[in-house]
Amino acid sequence: MMENVKKQWLPRILIGGAAGAAAHLLLGYLLGCFSLIGPAGFSGFHFPDCGFPYELEPLGVILSFAFFALFGAEVGVATLPFADSGRELVVRSLIHYAATAATVSVWVVLNFGWNGTLPAFLVPLTLAYLIVWLGRWVGWYAEVAAIRAKLGLTPGPSPLHWKESLPYIGFACLLCLALPLALRLLDDPTPVLSVMYAWLLLPVGGFMSGLSLGRRHGFCPIYPAACAGFVLIFIPLARLCSNMADGALIPIALVSALAGNLAGAARYKLKQRKGAGMP
Repeated sequence: MMENVKKQWLPRILIGGAAGAAAHLLLGYLLGCFSLIGPAGFSGFHFPDCGFPYELEPLGVILSFAFFALFGAEVGVATLPFADSGRELVVRSLIHYAATAATVSVWVVLNFGWNGTLPAFLVPLTLAYLIVWLGRWVGWYAEVAAIRAKLGLTPGPSPLHWKESLPYIGFACLLCLALPLALRLLDDPTPVLSVMYAWLLLPVGGFMSGLSLGRRHGFCPIYPAACAGFVLIFIPLARLCSNMADGALIPIALVSALAGNLAGAARYKLKQRKGAGMP
């Protein structure tokens, strides 16, 4: 066990920790703490100082470096396979995510306080984690599909039904990104079209498309997430042409698509039971 830690864990922890410290050094450069060229030299502690008072500011900067190094070490550990069995893998992954999120949260709260800035850090972290997990699932599915093909077996359903959801992702892009952008550009001077979209077109379109996907393939959680993701992309783009508050569109897109998909999945499961002759 100790030999395994030394060979696999320790190098990744050291490399990740060094990369985290280097990232913090880069952050200090971007904040104007020092200059790599010219005579500017050191211009004071502009590094994040974890909210320490002026007298202890250097200690706060050191603590901030330590948090970045810890975060880098956690990212380095994530390059290791956590487990072979599915349940153990999920549990250990959740533990790792919780530890990483806790490190980021403590650093953010110390430096910025409880001023609503925490989601700005945790949301990208969570999305990155989900993207990595999705990439691993796709890789595992491709390996299993290749094995089944060599054995002459028909491929089973893809993990989280990602493959079955792909044709609907294009519709989600149209419904949750292209259509609201087009309506926003046409909405001058009154936002009638945008209001109609938010309270009619989006919920109905999300529910019906999710229902259709669920009736064909069962529960497909990627599709509601994709709808919410496209709305997240739409919101900053919409800011370029209007100042409307669009935050409510995210839960509307997510809930409507999810509700439709769950309803369709229930009908799909009922149809399967009837086909199998179950009561």
